[in-house]
Amino acid sequence: MEIQNGAELCFPHLFNSSCKKPILPWTEAVLLNTVLFFICLIAAALNLLVIISVSHFRQLQKPTNILLLSLAVSDFLVCFLMMPVEIFRNTACWLFGDLLCILYFYVACVVLCASIGNIVFISVDRYVAIVDPLHYPNKITLVRVKCCVCLCWLWNVFYIILILKEELIQPGRRNSCIGQCEMSLNYIAGTVDLILNFIFPVTIIIVLYLRVFVVAVSQARAMRSHITAVTLQLSVNVKNKKSELKAARTLGVLVIVFLTCYCPYYCYSVVESDLTSTPYASFFFFLFYFNSCLNPVIYALFYPWFRKAAKLIVTLQILEHGSCEANIL
Repeated sequence: MEIQNGAELCFPHLFNSSCKKPILPWTEAVLLNTVLFFICLIAAALNLLVIISVSHFRQLQKPTNILLLSLAVSDFLVCFLMMPVEIFRNTACWLFGDLLCILYFYVACVVLCASIGNIVFISVDRYVAIVDPLHYPNKITLVRVKCCVCLCWLWNVFYIILILKEELIQPGRRNSCIGQCEMSLNYIAGTVDLILNFIFPVTIIIVLYLRVFVVAVSQARAMRSHITAVTLQLSVNVKNKKSELKAARTLGVLVIVFLTCYCPYYCYSVVESDLTSTPYASFFFFLFYFNSCLNPVIYALFYPWFRKAAKLIVTLQILEHGSCEANIL
């Protein structure tokens, strides 16, 4: 009888301290893992196309696209590393020890928090472009955007160390048995994280996009009312405004998807601090990660330059001499 019970444990030789193996029918586990890994592979490939496109084609190296590049990097890491590990963590025993467990959560937190920072910067970028277009080239420069992106990543690298200080000092302190990989935040750390990574950025995003929406509507009405009496120069300005408004709408969709995927986790964290060990943990984490799968789909649907660049990359035309100067826009 002891052998039979031991066969259900992650580590049968550690009968008193080993976790039980996850109970999931073999066929369901194979089907679920296959579908999720396929989604991860497609999403990682699409994000990689975004990274190569903006990095390779000089015409795409504009402030807004640099922010999209940073977001694509974080999305690629989620799809290529975080999601596969999360799939394994929920369908099999954790065999890699407490140190790698907390390292996984640390990297996941850094990447996800960097995504939030990127979305905030994108909102600010669109706000300035729509509300104050005349001063946009002077306020939002390529150098400033690159500095902001670097600071965003560096801030999150050190910030997450402070948030997970107790877990990093004593890995596995929250695990109830061997073969488990869980994480929880104390009340103070959880409250700080809730404010800095949810309430504060979401408030900024919503306020900025409400302002952008109001200005965009007024500009659209102005363009329609003066469309019959335009000179050549004015028609160029109208075309540029339409381009900015279209970009704002596209990035608005990006923000809505972001809020849809991130809000459930943080809303539930208000009532449950030890989120990783609850029955809803897997759903909230995968919803968190699923945002990274949807972002490149939004690019493909709304950005003609992405489809054009992807075609050049897939057909290996980027290997030709001078391909970085290709006309993408």
